Amino acid sequence: MTNARTALSIDEYLRKRLMPVEGEIPHISGIEMFGNSIPAGTVGGDLFEYINFQQRYDIDARIQQAQRLSREFLEPPPPGVLSRNAVDDQVEWLKTTPGYRPEMEGEYRFAKSSEQVRVAEELRDLYSTAGALVVDAQGHGIISAKIASTVHDTFHALMLADLDRFGRPTPMLLENINLRLALSKTARNALGIVEKDGVREIATMIYGEVLPGGHFRFANFGHPPPLVYSAEYRKFMNIHESRMVQFLPLGLQIPANNPDHKKYYSLNFRQAEFGSSDLGEITLMSPGDVLVLYTDGVYDGSDKQARKLLEGVMDEHHREPAKEICKALLDHAVKQDEQLRQNGEVDMIDDKTVFIVKRT
Repeated sequence: MTNARTALSIDEYLRKRLMPVEGEIPHISGIEMFGNSIPAGTVGGDLFEYINFQQRYDIDARIQQAQRLSREFLEPPPPGVLSRNAVDDQVEWLKTTPGYRPEMEGEYRFAKSSEQVRVAEELRDLYSTAGALVVDAQGHGIISAKIASTVHDTFHALMLADLDRFGRPTPMLLENINLRLALSKTARNALGIVEKDGVREIATMIYGEVLPGGHFRFANFGHPPPLVYSAEYRKFMNIHESRMVQFLPLGLQIPANNPDHKKYYSLNFRQAEFGSSDLGEITLMSPGDVLVLYTDGVYDGSDKQARKLLEGVMDEHHREPAKEICKALLDHAVKQDEQLRQNGEVDMIDDKTVFIVKRT
């Protein structure tokens, strides 16, 4: 029987689940990073998570598996053994099709073997890659926390499939999360429309990968754009729109070429599914430069005066470690809440998340 003193409430459970763990911070050469979240209540709709590939996955074992499969796929099964893997199954099916030629088996086996060679190569890149997932579900209560948790679970399930098939996370992973939060026309969808008031529950998301040399490539679904602070110029730099691609929040826009697009509601249809060309890219050019990811409880991404105040905080703290910069920005956001309370705008107080990437 569970001890009543140790049993977590649903609020406490979701809060712990959505909070980052400092021990999971990835280590990338020449890069320092730190992130944290402060919910507006006992639980919030913000999710921040480090994706520490080396800690979370056994990359060595995955590489060995890909190498084994690349060899196994080339050779037919031993006599008396019908099938060892999906390639053997496909070859057996090929043999039953009209127009089958014996050389087709070798060609197919070579193609599938080469895919596994590539998987092994892609997996090696994960030794020097770190991911960051930031999600902001609309609102800041238990329903918002559940939406953020759904994105979290979907992300990690799809990640396992991508690593097995491609050796890396792909744009299709993010597109499938987008579809997961879309409103179905044919099925009851708990993340869809609230019956009484017609309000649609949505979430924004940034997923980015930090690479050596201060490179950051990312996908943005409706989230406030990243900020880049230059240590040399002591200010946030203006970044060209071509490097800051942004889509609508998760679930609001379905690609027209998705085979199921008629089964979901969409504000409009995108011309194509999300691809590598839709990734944003930022490079921290010099030591001391800082990349800032955040949610709108810290900054909405558009208010010029609020940006200037954040710039002042960065100017004061940019020489400090990433953890202290993160704390300073969150402290600043909490102080802004006091002004909202004094103005009677308590409903404007929101969850707060900051993620710092600093080039050392």
